[in-house]
Amino acid sequence: MEVRSHLEAVPAVRAEDAFKALLLPAHLTLERLVEVVEGIRNRRIEIEVSGALTGGSVCGLWLSTDTAEIILHAATPSSLHRQQFILHELGHMVLRHDELVLPSDYADILFPDLPRELVSRVFARSSFLDDFEAAAETLADLFAAAIRDSTVEPRSFERIFG
Repeated sequence: MEVRSHLEAVPAVRAEDAFKALLLPAHLTLERLVEVVEGIRNRRIEIEVSGALTGGSVCGLWLSTDTAEIILHAATPSSLHRQQFILHELGHMVLRHDELVLPSDYADILFPDLPRELVSRVFARSSFLDDFEAAAETLADLFAAAIRDSTVEPRSFERIFG
């Protein structure tokens, strides 16, 4: 049991370490976080709704090019869901999951018509249950909490009405 608990904590520890290393501003918004990550990645971040993503097993997708980071996300009427999809992909960027690679013959055999780098990046994040997905989701949760805690109104409300 102790070994399992340690293994389960590894993605959470990586996410928490990455979050702390960012030294985010006190008043964080999604827009400000995107600016911070753009600085880390040295590229602009483009965020778009994708009709191809249905919100089933894949709600968001991140594509990294030489000039831009592209986040595609499923359409949703919920702004909180949209934010979480985006925060998850930002988590992958901060954790540098695009630097993971598959053996080249594996990617070539499965997807011979696609660029090897693209297949590697997407495949490295294909299962929500793996460590990379867990770390990205944990980091997304930390981002969401920081954004939520940055709002001025609830804190003012609590101060007045205690």
